[in-house]
Amino acid sequence: MQENLKKQAASAAIPYLKGCRIIGIGTGSTVNYFIDLLAPIKHQFDGAVSSSEASTKKLLALGIPVLDLNTVGTLDVYVDGADEINSNLQLIKGGGGALTREKIIAAASKSFVCIADHSKLVPYLGNFPLPIEVIPMARSYVARELVKLGGHPVWRENFITDNGNIILDTHRLEIVEPCQLESAINNLTGVVTTGLFAQRPADIVLLASKDGTQTLSMELE
Repeated sequence: MQENLKKQAASAAIPYLKGCRIIGIGTGSTVNYFIDLLAPIKHQFDGAVSSSEASTKKLLALGIPVLDLNTVGTLDVYVDGADEINSNLQLIKGGGGALTREKIIAAASKSFVCIADHSKLVPYLGNFPLPIEVIPMARSYVARELVKLGGHPVWRENFITDNGNIILDTHRLEIVEPCQLESAINNLTGVVTTGLFAQRPADIVLLASKDGTQTLSMELE
């Protein structure tokens, strides 16, 4: 059932690509369905900017060129999933470990379209452990600082990001002030970035359920 909802959410994002020559592509199981849906319409695009090696491999297999963000500039639209979403369209991302590149592409995009099933919408963020990408030598220091912020960081062992860093999955956070916490964590020396997408939230969230796909937009609220 959940896989069908992921496909449903992915399909709902296709109309948002109208007129886009270069699209930003995220990472994860829902995004994989979205990439599959690009195959019949790939002639409409000059290429894509990818947030992970996994998505890059999948795009290239379909014959969609993968471009360097540095040469592309601002993107019209970025499509990605989320691990948690609140009513302000702020997100926790990074369950797949690609949070830094995802955050860079989101920042460089005019519109961020998030695709997910309805179970990802929550009253407040933090039940899903917050991923934080950290320079390896700073792991213990950053972990101690995260404890001071009320978190319980757990090193994601045997996992290295595409950037060569490690991830601390931080449990027990009740995130009532997402923007403030994002700044506090990003200011810790040794942190590359946090999976909290609060200061740059999604613009549109497409939530799939058995009753259809709901569109959440800050413009409509």
